[in-house]
Amino acid sequence: MDRRKPHRNSDVARAVRKTRDRLSQQAGNPDFDRELLKLHARAMTSGAIAIPLLVLAIAAAGRFAGVGNEIGLWALFTLACYTIVTFLARRIERTEASVLNPLQTQRELLIGHFLCGLGWGWFVWLGCSTCLPDQFQVVKAVVLLVAMAATAVMTSSLGGALLATFAVPVALYAYAGVKPWMPVGAIMAGLLVVSLPFFAYVARHLNRASLMLLSFRSEKDALVAELETAKSMSDEARRRAEDANLAKSRFLASMSHELRTPLNAILGFSEVMSNEVLGPMSNPTYRDYAHDVHESGQHLLDLINEILDLSRIEAGRYQLNEEPVMLLNIVEDCCHMMELRARNKDIRIVQDFEHELLRLFADERAVRQITLNLLSNAIKFTATGGEIRVRVGWTAGGGQYISVKDNGPGIPEDEIPVVLSAFGQGSIAIKSAEQGTGLGLPIVQGLLAMHGGTFELHSKLREGTEAIAIFPLSRVMEELPALPTAAVAARRR
Repeated sequence: MDRRKPHRNSDVARAVRKTRDRLSQQAGNPDFDRELLKLHARAMTSGAIAIPLLVLAIAAAGRFAGVGNEIGLWALFTLACYTIVTFLARRIERTEASVLNPLQTQRELLIGHFLCGLGWGWFVWLGCSTCLPDQFQVVKAVVLLVAMAATAVMTSSLGGALLATFAVPVALYAYAGVKPWMPVGAIMAGLLVVSLPFFAYVARHLNRASLMLLSFRSEKDALVAELETAKSMSDEARRRAEDANLAKSRFLASMSHELRTPLNAILGFSEVMSNEVLGPMSNPTYRDYAHDVHESGQHLLDLINEILDLSRIEAGRYQLNEEPVMLLNIVEDCCHMMELRARNKDIRIVQDFEHELLRLFADERAVRQITLNLLSNAIKFTATGGEIRVRVGWTAGGGQYISVKDNGPGIPEDEIPVVLSAFGQGSIAIKSAEQGTGLGLPIVQGLLAMHGGTFELHSKLREGTEAIAIFPLSRVMEELPALPTAAVAARRR
């Protein structure tokens, strides 16, 4: 599939129709008949040496038994006939299936097998002056039975090939072998007459097995073709979605940057007006309006900053400024910053820290943003008089974690994926008076992913929510050895 061409969808639809047509193939369909002819050709070329070896062995035994020179001529004629059939089979095998004419090719093969049957008919008429008549008739019958069995297996993919080859020899044997004074010949003739339809029945069952094999192979090829087509369409759709998502992220990053410039001016002037920096305002309503403009502008600036951060993370343009940091100190600072906001809602922040923590190699701004986002969410959805427990410590794998647990209303289990998606909000957040942007947790996930860490969110209705940010062991720095004291340094001198 050429994904750059506008007609790609029509090519895909055509491929799907073609594979579905192949699923409905059955005997009588030209494509199916061509495949059967290919199978027959492969069987004849792979077993091309078997019957000629039998003919040579019969000729050698006949010469040893005193049949005469006629058996040599018979062997040459029969080998020539089988050579013609093998040549036809090799030509079919090398020809593209779409080029084959099924009816003409089948007719040519049946004529070739009929010529081979004339060779076996000649063998039936052979005489032996030095052989006992009964024994010679039995040998002929046994040879024909072996040849019929081999031919039934080799020509099972070509209907009528067995009858075209051995109908004449069996009829000639029955005509020449049934004599009143030779009961063995009559018995062997009856055996051959019964064996011919039996081997035809076996060949027909083998033919059905070949048909089933072709059918299964056709279905497999068709399903593989449909799977590849579907995969191609899926890859194209995913590529377009990724391109669209990247374009969206770049657009948001650009627009957010352009929006912040005039917004900062609005915030500055509205703050000056609401605080009456340049002089008192005679109308208090205007002062209240200026205060509302400032608060709304600040909310909009926070939203733009979050969009800018998320779009930078998604577009791969967020640069980490990595340095050794103490996770414990950063979390303590963030708790102190959010203390006033929590106190206004009569929420208590409980700190539960492990103090023996090594330094992390991380971006301090990103770690601070992760902590502030988690604390802000916890304060937002914790009821008045609630409690937030902040923990910092070691993980079982040797990394370090930040855990922020509240006793708020919790999140339904089926809404957790929604909450973790960009702009996603649960039903409780929608009903809450303090609705957010839905970008805090996606930003936390993105920043943690850039550090190689993971984010976990555990929640139960009416019990609370716990958000855990985990930094991996690879981010934990080894403890540096202590510097030597002055006494030790002097002793070394």
